[in-house]
Amino acid sequence: MSIKANKEFLSVMIPRSVKKASLFIILVILISYGFVGAYLALGGQWVMPMSTIISAFYMLIPMVIAVSIQKLVYKQSVIEPLGVSFHFNIWFIIAWLMPVILVFLTLGISLLFPFIEYSPEMSGFFDQLPGSYSAEQIREIEIAIETLPVHYFWISLVGGLIAGVTINALFAFGEELGWRGFLLKELSFLGFWKSSIVIGVVWGIWHAPMILQGHNYPDHRIFGVLMMIIFCLLLSPILGYITLKAKSVLAASICHGTINALAGLTFMVVEGGNDLTVGATGLPGIIALCLINVGIFLFDRVGANPSLFAKTSVGRRKNI
Repeated sequence: MSIKANKEFLSVMIPRSVKKASLFIILVILISYGFVGAYLALGGQWVMPMSTIISAFYMLIPMVIAVSIQKLVYKQSVIEPLGVSFHFNIWFIIAWLMPVILVFLTLGISLLFPFIEYSPEMSGFFDQLPGSYSAEQIREIEIAIETLPVHYFWISLVGGLIAGVTINALFAFGEELGWRGFLLKELSFLGFWKSSIVIGVVWGIWHAPMILQGHNYPDHRIFGVLMMIIFCLLLSPILGYITLKAKSVLAASICHGTINALAGLTFMVVEGGNDLTVGATGLPGIIALCLINVGIFLFDRVGANPSLFAKTSVGRRKNI
């Protein structure tokens, strides 16, 4: 394609992509906020198990909006353009195991803080239970854990890896088809980093209704919204990179699902601090995500073949 033809192509495609991306963002925010608002207006309480059920359905909204816009509004196919590919490659494994790196990085960084200590008795884990379980139930959990042949941390790690690639990945796909499948494609003309920033900010804002109800930051709900935006902003390039290298949004779903499954491990064996200063969504997790982003940048510059960042944009993804 000549330079002139390419410019003409971009002059048509970019405005359409902006319109599609804007429509998606507006609808996903309005419908998601309305969904939680309607639940609360009808007398719903943000307590277990209903909070988990509502959160699960909430995760499916970006997928529904993306498919509706793609299929009903623009009359385009869904599977290939939105990156749904079952072609297995090494990046699926990387996507599955990267959350383990995040867990141990977060734990290591947490222990560098003077007010946080290692707690093999799992003080951090039991501190999270009073809001959901009675004192008698908590004692029963303690007794059950004490009888385990290996530490509950390792059992949870294995269980989280299994859940991350199965049931959690299924619900994470509801988000990823929208964020990394639809929106990453439509914002590709911005380039990798700019598109990742836009997606990360929108993704973080999208979480606001749940954060304000105490999700992730029960003791700091207002400031928690800002923390979640920063968390999503830093996680967005990682999931975007995995999607593009794997040539499949399914890899990002596995990574996302596994992060959700293993996040509890990041405060399980530490004591001290609060929901802003411990855990994957706290300050240690944010620092860990910064380090992973640096690692991805260096890997792509030095070891990746082909390099994703060497390109001027993430491309229009014919086969992703």
